[in-house]
Amino acid sequence: MARDPWTDPDPQPGDFDAELDRARPSQIEMHKGNPDAKLSILVSVEGDDVKRLEKIASERGQQPAEVVSALLRSAS
Repeated sequence: MARDPWTDPDPQPGDFDAELDRARPSQIEMHKGNPDAKLSILVSVEGDDVKRLEKIASERGQQPAEVVSALLRSAS
């Protein structure tokens, strides 16, 4: 089955390159960005993963949220 980058839950690098190549300069807006911007990530843990997370946190002497936060920081 062919992938559609517009609806695929996991777009890949380069999926939209052809679209950008066809774009006219008037269709592209450049934004500087905000270095003070914040990002919130909601993590949902269910089923047996909850017990595993609680066990890891307990072994580390941490709260489950601290374990998740450390995992997210190490993923970058």
